[in-house]
Amino acid sequence: MDLLFMHPCNASTWVPQNPSISKNRLKPTRTRCVLANSEAVPTHKVTVHDRQRGIVHEFRVAEDQYILHSAEDQDITLPFACRHGCCTSCAVRVKSGQLRQPEALGISTELKDKGYALLCVGFPTSDLEVETQDEDEVYWLQFGRYFARGQIERDDYALELAMGDE
Repeated sequence: MDLLFMHPCNASTWVPQNPSISKNRLKPTRTRCVLANSEAVPTHKVTVHDRQRGIVHEFRVAEDQYILHSAEDQDITLPFACRHGCCTSCAVRVKSGQLRQPEALGISTELKDKGYALLCVGFPTSDLEVETQDEDEVYWLQFGRYFARGQIERDDYALELAMGDE
């Protein structure tokens, strides 16, 4: 029977039925996760400037770990919603450093090229400094071009007329 168990270094790990693979081979440490008989996974310093709260967070993240998950494991609260790279709640702008985000569907390649990233599906590949962004601003950058006339402004008169029909 195949097993699915919580891995201390990631959300979960799928282990096929294989007597040579054991949970005991997984050895977590505070700054990295090591599989027995393998090299240590490099870690990087991540600095997040949280503009909404006026706080700067500094913490270490292994290259094979999501930045958001690692922050939470270290009792650091960062903005998020979907945890799957599909929205813009955890969007940041990279100030320095690099990250890998192959699962970031919530932002276009164009925005990635302009330095935007999603913390929930981002893996650091160097020391990294980022700044949180306004979710609505990033959403507009991502999808605004699809709304031909621009942002929609509230029309209270039209709303009153619509509500009067009920």
